[in-house]
Amino acid sequence: MRIKKLIFSSVVIGAMLALIRRVIARPSSVSPVPDGPSYAAIDAFIEEQMRRLNVPGASLAIVEGDQIVHLRGFGRDRPGGEAPTPQTPFFIGSLTKSFTALAVMQLVDADQVELDAPVQRYLPWFRVANPQASAQMTVRHLLNQTSGLPALLGMANLSNSDGLWNSTERQVRALSRLKITRPVGSKFEYSNTNYNVLGLILETVSGETYSDYVQQHIFDPLDMCHSYASKAVAQENGLAMGHRYWFGHPIPAPNLSIPRSSLPSGQLISSAEDMGHYLIAHLDGGRYCGSQILSEAGIDELLRGEAEWREMGLAIGHYGMGWVSQVFGGSRIVSHSGIVPDFNAFMALIPEQKKGIVLLFNANHAMMKLTYDELGLNVARRLAGGHPSPLRLGGAPWAMRAMLLIPILQIAGLAATLRKLRRWRSDPALRPSLGRIWGQHILLPLVPNLLVALTVVPMLSKMRGFLRLFMPDYAWIAWISGGFAWIWASLRTGLILRTLRKP
Repeated sequence: MRIKKLIFSSVVIGAMLALIRRVIARPSSVSPVPDGPSYAAIDAFIEEQMRRLNVPGASLAIVEGDQIVHLRGFGRDRPGGEAPTPQTPFFIGSLTKSFTALAVMQLVDADQVELDAPVQRYLPWFRVANPQASAQMTVRHLLNQTSGLPALLGMANLSNSDGLWNSTERQVRALSRLKITRPVGSKFEYSNTNYNVLGLILETVSGETYSDYVQQHIFDPLDMCHSYASKAVAQENGLAMGHRYWFGHPIPAPNLSIPRSSLPSGQLISSAEDMGHYLIAHLDGGRYCGSQILSEAGIDELLRGEAEWREMGLAIGHYGMGWVSQVFGGSRIVSHSGIVPDFNAFMALIPEQKKGIVLLFNANHAMMKLTYDELGLNVARRLAGGHPSPLRLGGAPWAMRAMLLIPILQIAGLAATLRKLRRWRSDPALRPSLGRIWGQHILLPLVPNLLVALTVVPMLSKMRGFLRLFMPDYAWIAWISGGFAWIWASLRTGLILRTLRKP
């Protein structure tokens, strides 16, 4: 009887606390409609993939027309925590680019910026090494990622966390030494640098800081009350704890520094519910609850997709203004993904059906990006009513775990070599012929050793900071195992030859 009373009391207290939390929580301007049975399959799919990929937590929002129709949290927002709420903030990575593009288009609507005007009209000091390319580069080139600014530079700058107020300008001024390898406007190349330059144009033209502009002209009108441009402020308001994968296992990373210079290209923070408001505005011609954040023509321009994106000869889609336009089974899906070292995000619109989706995850690894993208597109295709393709890129966790085999095999190889040399010294009759020594015991083992040794090379380039942040397990393997492989390749050969010279 006492146990029944305890259970009954716990249920009543829990229900009362849930009711109080619901009452005092700040309501959304667009109230979610009751969930329909059609979303159960999407929820089940996400839960299945989270188990398979070892994802700690996720937050989902689905919109249809001008309504948020489904909100759901999965897993835990932090170790020992609870499932993320619709208001839990996450880093959204390169979803930020669409915010920067939207802000620029607001200035276009206000006749303060012209898309085909040269960058030098707004930043007269802007330069790359080639004066002609400097003069030819336009705002539209930056938005569509066709400026010729290289991808690797944008990735390398993600490790620049000096935090100084003028870090974006210093990054852009440093482009004066950059040699553009292709004509401006000739080809698509995804680079964070394009959007960092756009952020600087936004600040110069508007007279406001990037964070202030986004707050006043996007977050506030869209009632995005749990969205931030500062990690410190987001942490005070329940920021989910990010995780970095080490050999397939997510490890909490609460204190990573933020590259302030890359804020306009990938460092904004938002929640699933807030991103639902954002998607509604894009589906409803720039309108949200009486606020018109952009003209309908401006929204159409944002979502059009202009630059053809091809990788290794394969057509990916068309990129334009922070969105990628693709067609699957007759449905046009406009999407973008985003990563920071410890968070991943994906959003998609199905414009013709007035539907949209956002998925936020609190873990990331560079090797997982394509896997997360495939997962997000699969959910979007389900929402569009199409037949999702089988997942083909789910092996990333196993590839990360497999990296642990490298030091294990190195230790085993070292032990085997030492045993072999002892046998040769103790019994000269066991020594092979000279040809077998060079072919089987020296040259053949050099191949895997040199392959492992080559993993050090990226760590000696400007990409080492990016690799330490986005692939910490690889960076560790490269320094330890790669460095050992260089030493062992020569030492092993010397030991074998020395042993064979002894009578």
